Amino acid sequence: MATKQIVTLAVDIGGSGLKMLCLDAEGKPLTERLRVPTPEPPTPARLLAGLDTLRAQMPEFDRVSVGFPGVIKRGLTMTAVNLDPRWIGYPLQAMLQKRWKKPVRVANDAAVQGLGAIQGRGVEMILTLGTGMGSCLFVDGHICPLELGHHPWLKKTYEDYLGRRGLKKFGVKKWNKLLRKAIAQTQATFNWDHLYLGGGNTKLLTLQFRPNVTVVSNLDGLLGGVALWRNEE
Repeated sequence: MATKQIVTLAVDIGGSGLKMLCLDAEGKPLTERLRVPTPEPPTPARLLAGLDTLRAQMPEFDRVSVGFPGVIKRGLTMTAVNLDPRWIGYPLQAMLQKRWKKPVRVANDAAVQGLGAIQGRGVEMILTLGTGMGSCLFVDGHICPLELGHHPWLKKTYEDYLGRRGLKKFGVKKWNKLLRKAIAQTQATFNWDHLYLGGGNTKLLTLQFRPNVTVVSNLDGLLGGVALWRNEE
């Protein structure tokens, strides 16, 4: 008798869009990616309603992986700089488990995207360039949570220069120059072996990169969801 395939519902919560698809046990898509705009204002109630709309269009699934743009501790969303202050301390993991009657794991969105991209060897880092600037460090495939976007850099923070605010203020040409400086700074600070760049604003990149810097697909923000359950299988 064939063993039932475990299906993971992967969810990516972003500052501009909510995305969802189903993955097989190997992390390969079973459905098309669905997307709706992130509601305004992006309160917990409005955002969960948007996720319900997407979930209703999905087939049956066994478990849920969620990437959220903020610090996650014990399933709580501890920060949400680019969403709404009502997310601070919100029990997102428990609320989705209650709402959808399935096991749920929530992690930082950059960490999930990194899990979908990394090779799992040495020191690897991901920076996501979107509404804000996400980040995560990995050592031999293990997550080392990192909120580099809010760390002081130059006269403000990395996110002030490389997030959507910085892009609008400085324009594409200078934004690319600032990104080049940031890449050099992160390598000097973290000694990474490989850097991955993700997020919607990677389409604006004009830089030429060495082989150990890779631009990755936004789809990795969903494909990495299976890795959150790696130790359960």
